[in-house]
Amino acid sequence: MFRKVHRSQATRQKRRQKCLPWTVHICSHQCFVTYVTGLYSCRWKTKPERKARCGPCCCSWKEQLFYPFLVISSCLSVVLLFVWIETSNEYFGFDWVVYLGTGFWFFWSLLLLSLFGILTAYSSLLLVLGFLLIWEGNELHLHWCHKILTLLVIVVCTFFMLILSIYWKDRWLTFGLSLKIFAPYIHLSSITVMVILSWPVAFYLMHLEHEARMRRHKMTWYERRVKKFSILTKLRAIQVAVGLPFFIITLYLYLVPLGTYSPCIQEKDKLGPRPDFFGHRGAPMLGPENTMMSFEKAVENGVFGLETDVYLSYDEVPFLMHDNDLRRTTNIKEVMPNASLTPAAFFTWDFLSTLNAGKWFVQSQSKPFYNMKPLSKADREKARHQMIPKLSDLLELAQKEKKFVIFDLNTPPPKHPLRNTFVRQVVRVILESKIEQHLIYWLTAFDRHFVKLKAPGFQQVGRLYSIERLTKENITKINVDYKRLFYSGLRDYKAANININVYIVNEPWLYSLAWCSRIHSVTTDNIKLLRKIKHPYFFMTPSYYMFMWLLTDVVSAVFIVAIFYFHWWREKKKEKALESTSSQDTEILPKGKSKNREATNLSIEPPARILESPWTLKPLYPALPTSIKKHPGPRQFLVAPKKTDGKPEPVKETTKPEMPAKDNVRQLIPSEAFEPIKTPTWKATREATLQTVLPASKANEPISSIQVPHPETQHKRMPTIESPEESSLKMVSSTSHISLSSFRLSSEKK
Repeated sequence: MFRKVHRSQATRQKRRQKCLPWTVHICSHQCFVTYVTGLYSCRWKTKPERKARCGPCCCSWKEQLFYPFLVISSCLSVVLLFVWIETSNEYFGFDWVVYLGTGFWFFWSLLLLSLFGILTAYSSLLLVLGFLLIWEGNELHLHWCHKILTLLVIVVCTFFMLILSIYWKDRWLTFGLSLKIFAPYIHLSSITVMVILSWPVAFYLMHLEHEARMRRHKMTWYERRVKKFSILTKLRAIQVAVGLPFFIITLYLYLVPLGTYSPCIQEKDKLGPRPDFFGHRGAPMLGPENTMMSFEKAVENGVFGLETDVYLSYDEVPFLMHDNDLRRTTNIKEVMPNASLTPAAFFTWDFLSTLNAGKWFVQSQSKPFYNMKPLSKADREKARHQMIPKLSDLLELAQKEKKFVIFDLNTPPPKHPLRNTFVRQVVRVILESKIEQHLIYWLTAFDRHFVKLKAPGFQQVGRLYSIERLTKENITKINVDYKRLFYSGLRDYKAANININVYIVNEPWLYSLAWCSRIHSVTTDNIKLLRKIKHPYFFMTPSYYMFMWLLTDVVSAVFIVAIFYFHWWREKKKEKALESTSSQDTEILPKGKSKNREATNLSIEPPARILESPWTLKPLYPALPTSIKKHPGPRQFLVAPKKTDGKPEPVKETTKPEMPAKDNVRQLIPSEAFEPIKTPTWKATREATLQTVLPASKANEPISSIQVPHPETQHKRMPTIESPEESSLKMVSSTSHISLSSFRLSSEKK
């Protein structure tokens, strides 16, 4: 009987469904699987039959062959993105180099950063989608468009890595320095990633273990011992290939702090003083570079010294300019377009003093730094009217504010009147400015002996020279690129008591590295940000790091063991449930067979007894033609059944149909006469079959009705053992019953 549901209950259920959030109605598990499959395989119509095959693999051999390319593309894109992010300190230098080649200023570094981010997100998304499909038990089938794009990702990443390795090796040096300071945090993050990865790894390994057990249970002794390359060997090999690297990497991460060195891991009392600042071309994020506004902004932010670049005009006037030409920082294209590529040293000071050096800075398409903050209205107006300053103007400001001055003195181009005497001309201008000599950091190595004679108070600054040369020339200060210093004996320079200034440091992590390494001063563009740092980032004591290391190792090990145990317990539970189900099926199987037998015996079981019936066989079975009787055909046989006493046999309950014994069945005797006659019709064949099956029945002999026992009383009969003769008779009677039923249906059709 069907269960009646009250109308009020149905109304309540509808109201509950309406109260559910819209996400439940729209988003379902099937919808989730459809979206994941569509994104991965571009097949938006789900096919339930496309499920992952049971065993060590969940996809075809083509997908297995291509999957390593997907992993490689993801790894390459992640490494390239990480390298580009960590080298953000060099974005301005990269954009400037591209500008020199193209003549168009743009944030090319940000464009590449976006490109690498898209490539990383795309390849990582494909990996995540593939994992989700495996988790849902679906077969992997990556669309051909994704395969082409994956190969394109590999080509693009390889191309840019080659470019960096050949033309920009300093990027890899910066990347190595970032690993030094980020090593403790990368170590802790890597352990966290391994804990997350342990879930799918444990799931896959335990699934393979369950598969191996099931296959071993089904295999015979011969298949276990003789077949060397069986499926069990393949399953074990896959387990080793997946599990062994995972555990090796995890163990390596547990022990890697023993060989890790980070300058920011030290005791607090060993931390050196805060490095001083040299304003690189003033404060180029607050004003146009190498202008008086920029230097004034640097002084306002408390710099230790001012850094600049010096050229000499054609009429022997030292002026401040970084680029070799005037295109980027002046309006030379508006004043004299044909001379925009001419070196700045070939112009006279009278012409240079008329050029505007600040308009470009307030234009959005030519601002030098992407992270510049908007200028105030007063600063924008002041920047618009900046001009190219002379060296004497900077020296006057430095003397007034008591700031140190360090500059790169560029050699004039050939055919310049001061090609060989430019150093003496600059020294003369400095001495005429009446600035205190100790405020000058003399960096140029050319004609240094003359400088020492004319200006002995200048502080001589060297490059990345050997300690022997520095000692010989009595140089106690060096100005070096930070990328070169940390790989060229920093400890030796500090042991020799050499004062070190590194350039260009714009990122807080790099400034923190210089602070922890006891660097004395840095040259920076981002003075406003770095001056706010009161304590080095990523600094920790050795005891604190050891505590975090041990705590992370212990907690992660507990989590990994718990995850593996959970998956093992779940597979074990599934296996026990399967065994209990199979055992119950084995116990219930005989009862089920007997019940099915009772249901089927309603139509095929022989009659219990024969009663008199008012109808006879003659009207239903007319006399057969004599030609058919005499010539039944070569493929027709007559069965001569064994005579019985004609008594009704009681119904026997059987659990399995038995065939007649060999001795109780007479041989099939083909008809003796054979003549080539026409093929008998279907009616004649049917009648011959009836005569063959029922040879003992006559046309006028009445046929008794069949009494079918009731199913409720049928099981009460005691089972008896049938003799071979009774089995033969039962088979003949069943065949007769089926033939009569077929004949009745054909008669009704007519």
